[in-house]
Amino acid sequence: MGLRWLPLVLLSLAMSSWAASPSLQESFEQIAHQAEAARAADRIRDAIDLYKRGVRLHPQWTEGWWSLGTLLYDQDRFPEATLAFQRFAANAPKPGVAYSFLGLCEYESHEYDKALGHFRAWARAGWPGTPQSIDVSVFHFALLLTRDREFVQALYLLATEAQKIGENPTLAEAMGLASLRMRNLPEDYAPEKREMVWLAGEAAISAAQSTPGLERSNEFADRLVSRYPEAPEVHYFRGTLFAAQKKPANAEREYRQELQVSPEHLPAMLALAGIDLDKNDVTEAGTLARKAVDLAPKDAEAHQVFGRVLMAKGQDATSAKELEMAKELAPDSALVRSHLAMVYSRLGRTQASKAEAAAFLRLKSKEGVLAPPQEKLQPETGEKTR
Repeated sequence: MGLRWLPLVLLSLAMSSWAASPSLQESFEQIAHQAEAARAADRIRDAIDLYKRGVRLHPQWTEGWWSLGTLLYDQDRFPEATLAFQRFAANAPKPGVAYSFLGLCEYESHEYDKALGHFRAWARAGWPGTPQSIDVSVFHFALLLTRDREFVQALYLLATEAQKIGENPTLAEAMGLASLRMRNLPEDYAPEKREMVWLAGEAAISAAQSTPGLERSNEFADRLVSRYPEAPEVHYFRGTLFAAQKKPANAEREYRQELQVSPEHLPAMLALAGIDLDKNDVTEAGTLARKAVDLAPKDAEAHQVFGRVLMAKGQDATSAKELEMAKELAPDSALVRSHLAMVYSRLGRTQASKAEAAAFLRLKSKEGVLAPPQEKLQPETGEKTR
Protein backbone atom coordinates (compact mmCIF):
# COMPACT_ATOMS: atom_id res chain seq x y z
CA MET A 1 0.00 0.00 0.00
CA GLY A 2 1.45 3.40 -0.95
CA LEU A 3 1.55 6.43 1.29
CA ARG A 4 -1.18 8.03 -0.84
CA TRP A 5 -3.65 5.58 0.73
CA LEU A 6 -2.77 6.58 4.31
CA PRO A 7 -5.46 9.27 4.78
CA LEU A 8 -8.15 6.81 3.68
CA VAL A 9 -6.85 4.20 6.07
CA LEU A 10 -6.84 6.65 8.99
CA LEU A 11 -10.36 7.80 8.13
CA SER A 12 -11.53 4.21 8.03
CA LEU A 13 -9.99 3.51 11.46
CA ALA A 14 -11.54 6.63 12.94
CA MET A 15 -14.96 5.69 11.63
CA SER A 16 -14.57 2.22 13.11
CA SER A 17 -13.69 3.77 16.48
CA TRP A 18 -16.68 6.07 16.37
CA ALA A 19 -18.91 3.16 15.53
CA ALA A 20 -17.53 1.14 18.46
CA SER A 21 -17.68 3.92 21.06
CA PRO A 22 -21.42 3.63 21.89
CA SER A 23 -21.02 -0.04 22.75
CA LEU A 24 -17.94 0.73 24.86
CA GLN A 25 -19.86 3.43 26.69
CA GLU A 26 -22.78 1.07 27.18
CA SER A 27 -20.40 -1.56 28.54
CA PHE A 28 -18.85 0.91 30.99
CA GLU A 29 -22.21 2.12 32.24
CA GLN A 30 -23.35 -1.47 32.68
CA ILE A 31 -20.21 -2.33 34.67
CA ALA A 32 -20.57 0.80 36.82
CA HIS A 33 -24.17 -0.11 37.59
CA GLN A 34 -23.22 -3.70 38.42
CA ALA A 35 -20.37 -2.49 40.67
CA GLU A 36 -22.72 -0.26 42.66
CA ALA A 37 -25.25 -3.07 42.95
CA ALA A 38 -22.59 -5.52 44.15
CA ARG A 39 -21.38 -3.05 46.73
CA ALA A 40 -24.91 -2.36 47.96
CA ALA A 41 -25.46 -6.11 48.31
CA ASP A 42 -22.21 -6.45 50.27
CA ARG A 43 -20.67 -8.66 47.59
CA ILE A 44 -17.31 -7.05 48.21
CA ARG A 45 -15.13 -9.30 46.04
CA ASP A 46 -17.45 -8.89 43.05
CA ALA A 47 -17.65 -5.14 43.61
CA ILE A 48 -13.86 -4.80 43.69
CA ASP A 49 -13.51 -6.79 40.45
CA LEU A 50 -16.19 -4.72 38.74
CA TYR A 51 -14.73 -1.39 39.86
CA LYS A 52 -11.35 -2.52 38.56
CA ARG A 53 -12.91 -3.30 35.19
CA GLY A 54 -14.69 0.06 35.20
CA VAL A 55 -11.60 2.16 35.85
CA ARG A 56 -9.69 0.24 33.20
CA LEU A 57 -12.36 1.18 30.67
CA HIS A 58 -12.66 4.75 31.97
CA PRO A 59 -9.47 5.82 33.82
CA GLN A 60 -10.95 9.26 34.63
CA TRP A 61 -13.82 7.71 36.62
CA THR A 62 -13.13 9.37 39.96
CA GLU A 63 -16.14 7.84 41.70
CA GLY A 64 -14.91 4.41 40.67
CA TRP A 65 -11.40 5.04 41.98
CA TRP A 66 -12.85 6.32 45.25
CA SER A 67 -15.16 3.35 45.71
CA LEU A 68 -12.39 0.94 44.78
CA GLY A 69 -10.01 2.59 47.23
CA THR A 70 -12.44 2.50 50.15
CA LEU A 71 -13.36 -1.14 49.49
CA LEU A 72 -9.71 -2.16 49.35
CA TYR A 73 -8.99 -0.14 52.49
CA ASP A 74 -11.79 -1.90 54.36
CA GLN A 75 -10.27 -5.23 53.29
CA ASP A 76 -6.83 -4.18 54.64
CA ARG A 77 -5.40 -4.29 51.11
CA PHE A 78 -3.46 -1.12 51.76
CA PRO A 79 -0.93 -1.04 48.88
CA GLU A 80 -3.74 -1.55 46.35
CA ALA A 81 -5.92 1.01 48.11
CA THR A 82 -3.04 3.48 48.00
CA LEU A 83 -2.86 3.21 44.21
CA ALA A 84 -6.62 3.74 43.91
CA PHE A 85 -6.58 6.83 46.13
CA GLN A 86 -3.60 8.20 44.20
CA ARG A 87 -5.59 7.92 40.97
CA PHE A 88 -8.59 9.56 42.63
CA ALA A 89 -6.42 12.43 43.90
CA ALA A 90 -4.89 12.90 40.46
CA ASN A 91 -8.30 13.27 38.76
CA ALA A 92 -10.67 14.75 41.35
CA PRO A 93 -11.22 18.54 41.39
CA LYS A 94 -11.15 18.44 45.22
CA PRO A 95 -8.79 15.63 46.20
CA GLY A 96 -8.40 16.62 49.86
CA VAL A 97 -10.46 13.77 51.28
CA ALA A 98 -8.16 11.25 49.58
CA TYR A 99 -5.11 12.58 51.39
CA SER A 100 -6.34 11.31 54.75
CA PHE A 101 -6.93 7.83 53.34
CA LEU A 102 -3.54 7.87 51.67
CA GLY A 103 -2.08 8.73 55.06
CA LEU A 104 -3.98 5.88 56.71
CA CYS A 105 -2.92 3.36 54.06
CA GLU A 106 0.72 4.45 54.24
CA TYR A 107 0.61 4.28 58.03
CA GLU A 108 -0.52 0.66 57.85
CA SER A 109 2.17 -0.04 55.26
CA HIS A 110 4.78 1.50 57.62
CA GLU A 111 5.55 4.32 55.18
CA TYR A 112 5.39 6.82 58.00
CA ASP A 113 7.08 9.82 56.39
CA LYS A 114 4.82 9.62 53.35
CA ALA A 115 1.81 9.23 55.62
CA LEU A 116 2.71 12.33 57.62
CA GLY A 117 3.09 14.31 54.41
CA HIS A 118 -0.37 13.27 53.26
CA PHE A 119 -1.94 14.09 56.63
CA ARG A 120 -0.38 17.56 56.43
CA ALA A 121 -1.83 17.94 52.92
CA TRP A 122 -5.19 16.82 54.29
CA ALA A 123 -5.00 19.50 56.99
CA ARG A 124 -4.17 22.15 54.40
CA ALA A 125 -7.22 21.02 52.40
CA GLY A 126 -9.47 21.76 55.39
CA TRP A 127 -9.76 18.36 57.13
CA PRO A 128 -12.54 16.97 54.86
CA GLY A 129 -14.31 13.66 55.50
CA THR A 130 -17.04 12.03 57.52
CA PRO A 131 -16.95 12.45 61.32
CA GLN A 132 -15.74 8.87 61.71
CA SER A 133 -12.99 9.12 59.09
CA ILE A 134 -11.87 12.46 60.50
CA ASP A 135 -11.51 11.00 64.00
CA VAL A 136 -9.49 8.04 62.72
CA SER A 137 -7.27 10.29 60.62
CA VAL A 138 -6.71 12.84 63.39
CA PHE A 139 -5.65 10.05 65.74
CA HIS A 140 -3.10 8.62 63.31
CA PHE A 141 -1.93 12.10 62.36
CA ALA A 142 -1.22 12.74 66.04
CA LEU A 143 0.71 9.47 66.37
CA LEU A 144 2.95 10.48 63.50
CA LEU A 145 3.42 13.98 64.89
CA THR A 146 4.64 12.37 68.13
CA ARG A 147 7.04 10.22 66.11
CA ASP A 148 8.23 13.40 64.37
CA ARG A 149 8.87 15.17 67.71
CA GLU A 150 5.89 17.50 67.27
CA PHE A 151 4.66 16.71 70.79
CA VAL A 152 2.66 19.88 71.46
CA GLN A 153 0.73 19.60 68.21
CA ALA A 154 0.11 15.90 68.77
CA LEU A 155 -1.32 16.57 72.23
CA TYR A 156 -3.52 19.33 70.88
CA LEU A 157 -5.09 16.97 68.35
CA LEU A 158 -5.44 14.14 70.85
CA ALA A 159 -6.99 16.48 73.43
CA THR A 160 -9.69 17.48 70.94
CA GLU A 161 -10.51 13.79 70.55
CA ALA A 162 -10.48 13.25 74.31
CA GLN A 163 -12.98 16.07 74.74
CA LYS A 164 -15.32 14.32 72.32
CA ILE A 165 -15.03 10.66 73.32
CA GLY A 166 -13.81 10.77 76.90
CA GLU A 167 -11.94 7.88 78.52
CA ASN A 168 -10.40 5.53 75.99
CA PRO A 169 -7.38 3.22 76.58
CA THR A 170 -6.03 3.58 73.04
CA LEU A 171 -6.29 7.34 73.17
CA ALA A 172 -4.73 7.41 76.66
CA GLU A 173 -1.72 5.43 75.43
CA ALA A 174 -1.20 7.86 72.56
CA MET A 175 -1.47 10.83 74.92
CA GLY A 176 0.97 9.17 77.32
CA LEU A 177 3.60 8.82 74.61
CA ALA A 178 3.22 12.44 73.55
CA SER A 179 3.13 13.68 77.16
CA LEU A 180 6.40 11.91 77.95
CA ARG A 181 7.86 13.11 74.65
CA MET A 182 8.59 9.58 73.48
CA ARG A 183 9.09 9.32 69.72
CA ASN A 184 7.35 5.96 69.59
CA LEU A 185 4.24 4.54 68.05
CA PRO A 186 1.99 2.45 70.34
CA GLU A 187 3.33 -0.78 68.88
CA ASP A 188 7.05 -0.07 69.15
CA TYR A 189 8.11 0.93 72.65
CA ALA A 190 9.59 -1.14 75.45
CA PRO A 191 7.11 -3.21 77.52
CA GLU A 192 8.70 -2.05 80.78
CA LYS A 193 7.60 1.51 79.99
CA ARG A 194 3.96 0.65 79.52
CA GLU A 195 2.86 1.45 83.06
CA MET A 196 4.66 4.79 82.94
CA VAL A 197 3.02 5.64 79.62
CA TRP A 198 -0.37 4.50 80.91
CA LEU A 199 -0.14 6.70 84.02
CA ALA A 200 0.88 9.74 81.98
CA GLY A 201 -1.86 9.05 79.45
CA GLU A 202 -4.57 8.72 82.08
CA ALA A 203 -3.41 11.99 83.64
CA ALA A 204 -3.41 13.72 80.24
CA ILE A 205 -6.77 12.42 79.08
CA SER A 206 -8.35 13.43 82.39
CA ALA A 207 -6.75 16.88 82.19
CA ALA A 208 -8.30 17.29 78.74
CA GLN A 209 -11.72 16.98 80.40
CA SER A 210 -10.93 20.23 82.25
CA THR A 211 -12.57 20.71 85.68
CA PRO A 212 -14.43 17.37 85.85
CA GLY A 213 -11.18 15.45 85.36
CA LEU A 214 -8.87 17.62 87.47
CA GLU A 215 -8.87 15.42 90.59
CA ARG A 216 -8.39 12.25 88.56
CA SER A 217 -5.61 13.85 86.53
CA ASN A 218 -3.72 14.84 89.67
CA GLU A 219 -4.15 11.36 91.12
CA PHE A 220 -2.54 9.69 88.11
CA ALA A 221 0.16 12.34 87.81
CA ASP A 222 1.12 11.96 91.47
CA ARG A 223 1.34 8.19 91.05
CA LEU A 224 3.53 8.71 87.99
CA VAL A 225 5.97 10.94 89.87
CA SER A 226 6.11 8.69 92.93
CA ARG A 227 6.78 5.55 90.88
CA TYR A 228 9.21 7.06 88.36
CA PRO A 229 10.94 10.00 90.08
CA GLU A 230 14.21 9.51 88.17
CA ALA A 231 12.74 8.93 84.71
CA PRO A 232 13.31 11.70 82.13
CA GLU A 233 10.26 13.79 81.19
CA VAL A 234 8.17 12.77 84.19
CA HIS A 235 8.76 15.93 86.26
CA TYR A 236 8.45 18.16 83.21
CA PHE A 237 5.07 16.62 82.38
CA ARG A 238 3.93 17.07 85.98
CA GLY A 239 5.06 20.68 85.77
CA THR A 240 2.99 21.32 82.65
CA LEU A 241 -0.10 20.01 84.42
CA PHE A 242 0.55 22.32 87.36
CA ALA A 243 1.08 25.21 84.98
CA ALA A 244 -2.26 24.49 83.29
CA GLN A 245 -3.86 24.54 86.75
CA LYS A 246 -2.35 28.00 87.44
CA LYS A 247 -0.03 26.69 90.14
CA PRO A 248 3.30 28.31 89.18
CA ALA A 249 5.13 27.45 92.40
CA ASN A 250 4.36 23.75 92.00
CA ALA A 251 5.25 23.91 88.31
CA GLU A 252 8.56 25.61 89.11
CA ARG A 253 9.44 22.86 91.57
CA GLU A 254 8.81 20.16 88.98
CA TYR A 255 10.76 21.98 86.25
CA ARG A 256 13.75 22.30 88.57
CA GLN A 257 13.55 18.60 89.39
CA GLU A 258 13.45 17.80 85.69
CA LEU A 259 16.66 19.77 85.22
CA GLN A 260 18.21 17.70 87.99
CA VAL A 261 17.31 14.55 86.05
CA SER A 262 18.04 16.01 82.58
CA PRO A 263 20.34 19.05 82.84
CA GLU A 264 19.90 20.00 79.17
CA HIS A 265 16.11 19.64 79.06
CA LEU A 266 15.22 22.56 76.81
CA PRO A 267 11.46 22.82 77.49
CA ALA A 268 12.06 22.80 81.26
CA MET A 269 14.65 25.58 80.89
CA LEU A 270 12.30 27.74 78.87
CA ALA A 271 9.32 27.10 81.13
CA LEU A 272 11.42 28.01 84.16
CA ALA A 273 12.73 31.14 82.40
CA GLY A 274 9.12 32.16 81.73
CA ILE A 275 8.26 31.78 85.42
CA ASP A 276 11.34 33.82 86.31
CA LEU A 277 10.21 36.59 83.98
CA ASP A 278 6.81 36.65 85.65
CA LYS A 279 8.67 37.16 88.95
CA ASN A 280 11.00 39.80 87.41
CA ASP A 281 14.00 37.56 88.01
CA VAL A 282 15.81 38.49 84.81
CA THR A 283 19.16 37.17 86.03
CA GLU A 284 18.27 33.49 86.15
CA ALA A 285 15.88 33.89 83.22
CA GLY A 286 18.72 35.29 81.14
CA THR A 287 21.07 32.46 82.10
CA LEU A 288 18.49 29.83 81.21
CA ALA A 289 17.41 31.48 77.96
CA ARG A 290 20.97 32.06 76.80
CA LYS A 291 21.79 28.42 77.47
CA ALA A 292 18.66 27.35 75.57
CA VAL A 293 19.67 29.38 72.51
CA ASP A 294 23.17 27.91 72.64
CA LEU A 295 21.77 24.38 72.87
CA ALA A 296 19.17 24.86 70.13
CA PRO A 297 20.04 27.79 67.84
CA LYS A 298 17.18 26.91 65.47
CA ASP A 299 14.51 26.72 68.14
CA ALA A 300 11.96 29.52 67.79
CA GLU A 301 10.80 29.47 71.41
CA ALA A 302 14.37 29.74 72.72
CA HIS A 303 14.90 32.93 70.71
CA GLN A 304 11.48 34.24 71.70
CA VAL A 305 12.13 33.77 75.43
CA PHE A 306 15.63 35.20 75.15
CA GLY A 307 14.16 38.17 73.29
CA ARG A 308 11.73 38.72 76.15
CA VAL A 309 14.59 38.62 78.67
CA LEU A 310 16.57 41.19 76.72
CA MET A 311 13.51 43.43 76.44
CA ALA A 312 13.01 43.16 80.21
CA LYS A 313 16.62 44.28 80.62
CA GLY A 314 16.02 47.28 78.34
CA GLN A 315 18.24 45.90 75.56
CA ASP A 316 15.63 46.55 72.90
CA ALA A 317 17.81 46.45 69.77
CA THR A 318 19.30 43.09 70.72
CA SER A 319 15.86 41.87 71.77
CA ALA A 320 14.48 42.76 68.33
CA LYS A 321 17.16 40.64 66.65
CA GLU A 322 16.29 37.61 68.79
CA LEU A 323 12.58 38.05 68.17
CA GLU A 324 13.16 38.47 64.44
CA MET A 325 15.02 35.19 64.47
CA ALA A 326 12.09 33.61 66.29
CA LYS A 327 9.72 35.02 63.66
CA GLU A 328 11.85 33.59 60.86
CA LEU A 329 11.70 30.16 62.48
CA ALA A 330 8.02 30.33 63.44
CA PRO A 331 6.21 32.95 61.33
CA ASP A 332 2.79 31.77 62.50
CA SER A 333 3.45 32.28 66.21
CA ALA A 334 1.09 34.90 67.60
CA LEU A 335 3.22 35.23 70.74
CA VAL A 336 6.36 36.11 68.78
CA ARG A 337 4.49 38.72 66.75
CA SER A 338 3.07 40.35 69.89
CA HIS A 339 6.50 40.73 71.45
CA LEU A 340 7.93 42.04 68.20
CA ALA A 341 5.17 44.67 68.11
CA MET A 342 6.14 45.75 71.63
CA VAL A 343 9.87 45.98 71.01
CA TYR A 344 9.39 47.80 67.68
CA SER A 345 7.17 50.31 69.46
CA ARG A 346 9.88 50.88 72.07
CA LEU A 347 12.41 51.39 69.29
CA GLY A 348 10.15 53.97 67.61
CA ARG A 349 9.51 51.74 64.57
CA THR A 350 5.83 52.62 64.45
CA GLN A 351 4.84 51.10 61.09
CA ALA A 352 6.65 47.85 61.81
CA SER A 353 4.98 47.71 65.23
CA LYS A 354 1.53 48.17 63.69
CA ALA A 355 2.20 45.46 61.13
CA GLU A 356 3.25 42.98 63.81
CA ALA A 357 0.26 43.91 65.99
CA ALA A 358 -2.07 43.25 63.05
CA ALA A 359 -0.37 39.89 62.42
CA PHE A 360 -0.74 39.05 66.11
CA LEU A 361 -4.50 39.71 66.02
CA ARG A 362 -4.92 37.69 62.84
CA LEU A 363 -3.01 34.71 64.22
CA LYS A 364 -4.54 34.98 67.68
CA SER A 365 -8.07 34.81 66.26
CA LYS A 366 -7.30 31.38 64.85
CA GLU A 367 -6.37 30.01 68.27
CA GLY A 368 -9.95 30.10 69.46
CA VAL A 369 -11.23 27.65 66.87
CA LEU A 370 -12.25 24.45 68.62
CA ALA A 371 -11.87 22.14 65.60
CA PRO A 372 -8.26 21.51 64.64
CA PRO A 373 -7.69 23.72 61.58
CA GLN A 374 -4.31 23.62 59.92
CA GLU A 375 -3.40 26.98 61.46
CA LYS A 376 -3.28 25.34 64.88
CA LEU A 377 -0.28 23.33 63.69
CA GLN A 378 3.02 25.11 63.51
CA PRO A 379 4.51 25.54 60.03
CA GLU A 380 6.86 22.91 58.70
CA THR A 381 9.77 25.36 58.58
CA GLY A 382 12.20 25.60 61.46
CA GLU A 383 13.24 23.08 64.05
CA LYS A 384 10.84 20.50 65.39
CA THR A 385 8.96 21.18 68.59
CA ARG A 386 11.14 19.82 71.34
